[in-house]
Amino acid sequence: MYQEISRLIMYGNLPPDSILVKLGDIFAEIDRDKEYHTDEMVRAVYEQIYRLLELATKYGFDDNLWHCYIAFLLAMQENPFSILCETVGASREASANQIVREDMKSFYRLFHYDFSQKESELGIDCFRIVTHYHSMAKAENTYNKSVSEKVRELAKNLLSAKDSDEMFDILTSFYQRYGVGKFGLNQAFRVIHREDEVLLSPITHTSDVSLEDLIGYEEQKRQLLENTEAFVEGRKANNCLLYGDSGTGKSTCIKAILNRFYDRGLRLIEVYKHQFRDLSDIIEQIKNRNYKFIIYMDDLSFEEFEIEYKYLKAVIEGGMEVRPDNVLIYATSNRRHLIRETWSDRSDMSQDELHRSDTMQEKLSLVARFGVTINFSRPQKKQFDEIVLGLAQGQPDIHLTKEELIRQANAWSIRNGGYSGRVAEQFIIHLKSMAK
Repeated sequence: MYQEISRLIMYGNLPPDSILVKLGDIFAEIDRDKEYHTDEMVRAVYEQIYRLLELATKYGFDDNLWHCYIAFLLAMQENPFSILCETVGASREASANQIVREDMKSFYRLFHYDFSQKESELGIDCFRIVTHYHSMAKAENTYNKSVSEKVRELAKNLLSAKDSDEMFDILTSFYQRYGVGKFGLNQAFRVIHREDEVLLSPITHTSDVSLEDLIGYEEQKRQLLENTEAFVEGRKANNCLLYGDSGTGKSTCIKAILNRFYDRGLRLIEVYKHQFRDLSDIIEQIKNRNYKFIIYMDDLSFEEFEIEYKYLKAVIEGGMEVRPDNVLIYATSNRRHLIRETWSDRSDMSQDELHRSDTMQEKLSLVARFGVTINFSRPQKKQFDEIVLGLAQGQPDIHLTKEELIRQANAWSIRNGGYSGRVAEQFIIHLKSMAK
């Protein structure tokens, strides 16, 4: 195993603490002295098996965990070749292809590695177990389903490869279809800090909501859909602000848009107000990738004393660096103009400022940078009733007549904040919770 790892060139930048590298070092030590510190070697092997089981739990791997692990390494390995593959595909004439084909010879042997000799030398059978593994059933929200499905598909296809050349073709096709690394395998990301570094961490479980699940608001959905489709297809598109009453489906719309266009390369990065100063670092990490990124800001608004919006203004339009074509900003807010206004803002007369109109222009300049603004207003009673009936349709736990359902829903809305899609959904959840 150690020899195969040492021959890697393009894929040779494996993390030194990866399971593959650690096992390679352990097996090399065993080969150097088969009798020396056997118990320590067994303990070291068990530590890597434990890490493999942890990885399998995190990503829902099953059957042959070793095959899943090698497929995971290949799917996540960002190097000049894999990143180029996700953009333009593999070129037959490229010299890098020959290098990678040599690497695939090593990976083919690693993928089909026979652990029986090492098990016999150490008196263990853990590799037999993890290569014929039957995991316990898990709820989909307990592991990263998006990564799991792709990696297991890749492992299955690699198993069918007759030689390293077929493995090369399967892998490059995978890169072209899904991409590579965390951006290729995940839908959405959040911003985290590690010391002084700004990192994009995958969100492992996202909502599977669709636009059809949001009842009503057809014109609003159409506007958002058309703008996003233009963006995904590489045409000009605008930043979007979805504003209006709470609970009307603004955030749901954006989550549904992500699900609609994920297979076409759309990704979402959730950014909070206190992270706006990181926007330049975020864009630097994503601007040269072959994906379309929506930077998503939920429930956006500012008080007079908050100045974070200035970072946002510079990124959207106004800074020296041009925003990349593969980045848009979508925001939701209960405020039409985002920044809190006062009556004194509307007058040029003030005790502490000569030109209050300048203050107004400053406060309105942020929302003016959103080319598309979409209003989500609170539904009227008739619309609310339609939402309730639509949500209740097909629910086996709800057996009320249409009239009784509407009567109870309206009583619920009076007690719980009025008419809105959120209140309607909470009412349906209440009915399901009461079902025996």
